[in-house]
This record gives sequence, C-alpha cells and structure tokens, in this order.
Amino acid sequence: MARNPADDIMVTTTDGIQDHKVTAYLGIVSGEAIMGTNVFKDFFAGIRDVVGGRSGGYEKALREAKQLALADMREEAYNLGAHAVVAVDLDYEVIGGDDKTMLMVSANGTAVRFG
Repeated sequence: MARNPADDIMVTTTDGIQDHKVTAYLGIVSGEAIMGTNVFKDFFAGIRDVVGGRSGGYEKALREAKQLALADMREEAYNLGAHAVVAVDLDYEVIGGDDKTMLMVSANGTAVRFG
C-alpha cells in the first residue's frame, strides 16, 4: 500500500512549531469521524473487559476515531499546500440517543506554510 504524503503534515496543539517561521496562514481545516451504532453498542458490551476502571474496547474505539479525524484534517491541509496544522483542538460528542447513539470526534486547526 502506498504511503499517503498527507501523513507528513505536522500537527500540534500549540500556535507554532519551534524553529519554523510561518509564512502563510491557509485557513481553518477540519476532520471528523463518526462511529456508528454498532461500534457504540460494542463499547458497552466491552464493559465486561473493564479492568481497573478502564474499558479497553471503548478506549480503542476512541483512539481509532481520533486517528481518523486527524487523518482527514491532514488530508485537507495537504490539499491546501500546508506544511503543518497548528492550534489543533479535538472535540468528542455523543450524537443521538437510545439505539441510534453515535460518537463523533472532530479535529480542527489552522493550516500553515513555512518559509
């Protein structure tokens, strides 16, 4: 499988990257990942694997959703010609209720280019 060049986009929660001078702000970029009902039901089914107050299944699903959201954001930044995304914020939301519950993870930041 070919490597995605968007994977080289640096991502940080700070408003800059040490030793890199921002020469252009390209705008806000974002990525979202929504995990459907089946995954959410699996979260609660995974409660059985709770050890020490932690659910491995739930944590794994959250990590996967976060990685998907960051990958989408990187792809958008790459398409703008960015070198990095700064001031990144991650948000987690539960959407719906009852048997139609979904988990959404969103990643937002500012795409920048260095000189």
